[in-house]
Parts: sequence; C-alpha cells; structure tokens
Amino acid sequence: MRQAKLYRYSLPMDSGVILRDQKLNNREGWIVELCDSGKTALGEIAPLPGFSQESLETAGVQAQEQLELWVNQQQINIEQCVPSVAFGLSAALLELEGSLPSEGNYRAAPLCSGDPDELIPILNNMQGKKVAKIKVGLYEAIRDGMIVSLFLESIPDLTLRLDANRAWTLDKAKQFAKYISPSLRQRIAFIEEPCQSPGDSVSFAIDTGIAIAWDETLQAAVREPDFSVKHLTGVKALIIKPTLVGSVQKCIRLIEEANNHAIKVVISSSLETSVGLGQLARLSHWQVPDETPGLDTMQLFGAQLETPWPGCLLPVKTLSEQTLYWQSHGHATA
Repeated sequence: MRQAKLYRYSLPMDSGVILRDQKLNNREGWIVELCDSGKTALGEIAPLPGFSQESLETAGVQAQEQLELWVNQQQINIEQCVPSVAFGLSAALLELEGSLPSEGNYRAAPLCSGDPDELIPILNNMQGKKVAKIKVGLYEAIRDGMIVSLFLESIPDLTLRLDANRAWTLDKAKQFAKYISPSLRQRIAFIEEPCQSPGDSVSFAIDTGIAIAWDETLQAAVREPDFSVKHLTGVKALIIKPTLVGSVQKCIRLIEEANNHAIKVVISSSLETSVGLGQLARLSHWQVPDETPGLDTMQLFGAQLETPWPGCLLPVKTLSEQTLYWQSHGHATA
C-alpha cells in the first residue's frame, strides 16, 4: 500500500546569507516521503526566495495534491508542476524505484565569498583537478579583476569559475577583463552572466576571449514553450539548478541537448538542505561525471537535515523534529 507524508522544514542559516538584497535567516521548504512495497524515499521541494516564481505555500499545496493522486494510484503529471515540486517529486520517485544511482560527486568547487587568503591554503591542499568559484560584481570591477588575477598567478594549476549575477554594464565588464592578462584568461572556465543584458555578455565573450555561462538566462528560457538549447548561442556552459528548472527528466533532456551542441553543463544548488543536495551530487555524477558540480552551499547552513552530507560536521536535524504537515492515512495537524 502506498503511503506519503509531507513535512515542512525550517533550518537556521549562516548570518551572512543575502539573496537578492534580502537576508535569509532560515531556509524553509518541504520534504516529501514516499513509501511503497517496503521502500521509502525522500524528495525536497524548496522554492528559492527571490528566484523561484512559485511561493513556498503554492508549492506545498501542489505537492499535497500530487501526493494524494499518487497514494490513490492515479496518474500524476510532474511536467505540469511548478519547477521545485517537479524536481522534488521526480527525485523521490526515481529514488523509490532505484533509478537514481547511489554514487555521488561530492567534490564541490569551493566558494570564495570573503578573504582570498582563506581560500589559497584550501586550494593548495586540494587533490586532483583544482576548481574554485568566486563571486564577482559585488565590489569595483577593477578590484575583482586584480583578485582573480592574483588567484590565477598564485596557483598555476587552478581553474576558476566566476559568477557576476548580471552585475556589470559592458564597459564595467571590460574594465574587469583589463586586469587579467590574456595568458591567464583561458584558466577562467567561464563567468556566469557578466552583464545586465545577455547580448552584452556575448559581446564581452567575443571581445575578451573569456568564456561565459548562462544561469538566470537559462532559468528564464526554459519556461518558454518552444525553448531549445540551440537558442542559447555563444556560451561555453549551462548552469542547471533543478529546483529552478524542473524535473530530473527535464534536466537530463537539457544535458543531452547541451552535449549535442558541445556546451558543458554544471549541476548547481539553489540552497537545498542536505537531502536535496545529496540527490544533486548523485545526479551530477550520473549525468555529468567529468564536471565538478556547484554544490558548495552546505557551509551556509546552521544544520543538516535527516541525511548527512559527507564530511560535513554540522548537527543533523531529523524529519521528526520538523512539522508533519500532511500524511496519507489521516490528516496530521498543520
């Protein structure tokens, strides 16, 4: 007999987490638990404030509707769900049927959000391919250029991923590039969304030889009914955030299309808890085994949830400590 539960969780965040100019004190979301034929599986539904179009409440209502259909052996249409619900439900169903491979890529690219001096010893001790991520666009473009140049000169086998979140005009982006000598630029794997307009970002890539990647541009484009990867010209990589894109199956279709156009794919997090983050690590290893995923976000939490992230020392909160919002055999108190 099929059974399901829907939990609402709230986990404390590090005090410095800012999303679109809003401080995020707690990460809130939903965990679905599916039980069938003696097997149990979890999935995480966590709209990202300021980025997801759906609200936490909308996602919870839709998740409950779909779970009620599933429990009663009725057809559910995941592709019609909002992205966060589609991802969480599809991951849980794949988990339940044993289709999500157990091996994960937990080698996250470390994120430099503060003092560069803190990251250099970590990178020097890193085994294998050295990949790190730096947020740019928060300060002066010239300062960013000097810091990126410093990293690349200090660690000769380092590759950097940069994320500008559309912070710059084309002129500012070119100022940034001026401070990085052409011989170092090929070790910038890509810069995500350097300019406010996608057209300017493509111009920047052509003018400077620095590769670009689509993040926000991709999340917006996949919502269009006639979307195709081939429309996203001029980029080296796509940053796929399943919580913002949709079901695991939709993400796999995007990856296959990107491969056909020689575009790299990086699976990246939308501040999921250790439940969703672990599934993203496994999806990454399964579908893009040669790319280090962008999953270095566990450090931004004050606690983990139910399933620990390998090597993480944060305390683990259990689902039983969260709010059981709904369950299939009799209703729980909301």
